Amino acid sequence: MDQANKLPPRQQTGAAATAPPRLNYPRAALALLSLAQLMIALDATIVFVALDAMGHHLQLAPHHLQWVISGYSVAFGGCLLLGGRCADLLGQRRMYVLAMALFGLASLAGGFATDAWLLIAARAAQGVGAALLFPATLAMINTLYRPGAERNRALAVWSMASAAGLAAGALLGGVLTQWLGWNWVLWVLVPVAWPCALAALRYLPAMPSVPRQQRRFDVAGCISVTLGSSLLVTALVQGPEWGWLDARTLAVVLVAGLALAAFFAIEKRVAAPLMPLAMLKVRGLQQAMLLTLLFMSCYGVQYYFLGLYFQQVLGWSPLQAGLAFVLPTIVCTVGIRWAERGLAKRSARTVLMAGWAAGLVGLIWTAAALPLAGNYWWLVPGFIVMSIGQGASWTGMWVLVGEGIAPQQQGVASGVAATAQQVGAALGLAVLVMVAARPVAQLRAVGEASAQALSQANALGLQYAEWGTAVIALVALLVCAAMGRKPQVQALKAQTC
Repeated sequence: MDQANKLPPRQQTGAAATAPPRLNYPRAALALLSLAQLMIALDATIVFVALDAMGHHLQLAPHHLQWVISGYSVAFGGCLLLGGRCADLLGQRRMYVLAMALFGLASLAGGFATDAWLLIAARAAQGVGAALLFPATLAMINTLYRPGAERNRALAVWSMASAAGLAAGALLGGVLTQWLGWNWVLWVLVPVAWPCALAALRYLPAMPSVPRQQRRFDVAGCISVTLGSSLLVTALVQGPEWGWLDARTLAVVLVAGLALAAFFAIEKRVAAPLMPLAMLKVRGLQQAMLLTLLFMSCYGVQYYFLGLYFQQVLGWSPLQAGLAFVLPTIVCTVGIRWAERGLAKRSARTVLMAGWAAGLVGLIWTAAALPLAGNYWWLVPGFIVMSIGQGASWTGMWVLVGEGIAPQQQGVASGVAATAQQVGAALGLAVLVMVAARPVAQLRAVGEASAQALSQANALGLQYAEWGTAVIALVALLVCAAMGRKPQVQALKAQTC
């Protein structure tokens, strides 16, 4: 029996009943949507180079310093599904405005923090703002722009903003910390967030929302999935520090598993689920979830490990390390543009396979060339090929997210894929940190080692981590090769709307 026939008639005809709103200012709208993605990407990297200054000024203990990063990641990953559902029920423009306002307020408060818990709380509030903003932004792109060349172009611009944010974060963080102080890595986001919130009221169309009397929030589902996702990300973030067999780690994983199991049980029974489980049967979304997880496990950790290599092994300053990432980020936009043009003529599978193949070659070159990284130009060929593949893969996988999903479910679909992305970032970092730490641990296990020997072991471990990202890219390439060759958009629309 065809899967579409198993769904209620209301779901099968929902897409046709919901027409996208008119877009009067397409360029201004795309600029606002891209600025949101730039800000989210910027905030993911801008704090890294300021951690040392934050620690000295606020006298933060190491475990508190880690939570400046982890607090953001846990809140972001844990609230994405909630953000997606709010976008679908309350309207995507409304959530964009509220999320931008919250993001700006949290950034302002974080810059004025005088204690560890205030800074961590502000970072967590930024994570909540990002979790509300990301699904609304991606859902508007998939709703406002017509499938095909128009949407691919919008996704390409949006992707370029993300790449620019990652590079600008590493560079701008070094400049601001060195010249103005660590507070400015938070304050710099305020003059972006609040003007965007005001401009959205004029340039973004009022997206349709569910009438007030028909809004039904799945409160139990919201609580269970937010708790489960947050605890899962917490376990992945803290696992390397606590130990994977530590009672705290096992307890957090157990509670996370129980919360997520309760969420799926609730979704099967509730009348208005937070996430319709039929959505998870859409092949394009399944593939996109897996690829976003692998993407962040592979590329999302590059700034961390290569940044450590440049600073701890080569002795570069934070500013020099930030400058080293400018070239690969610029080249990444070439990959994004190539993917945009390729998607007009070829399937997403073909573009994704080419992207991951290029990324694999570049990662292998980079890992092999790290011992020669004292001469930066040895890394350049690997950076170029890797970044082209990274840009193409990023664009292709977000095209998959929106295929076959009804407009009124785009927010949840974006939240589902983005949750997988955050889990991938935490999982990749947790696993590869263990890989990178092994040579140093082995050296210390045999007795006291010299500073030179420890430095060499640290360099070897970071190179092992880079080889690990190449293995992840190989797995992603195999996933793309296993994807169906024929487009299934019509079948998927019938299946999920």
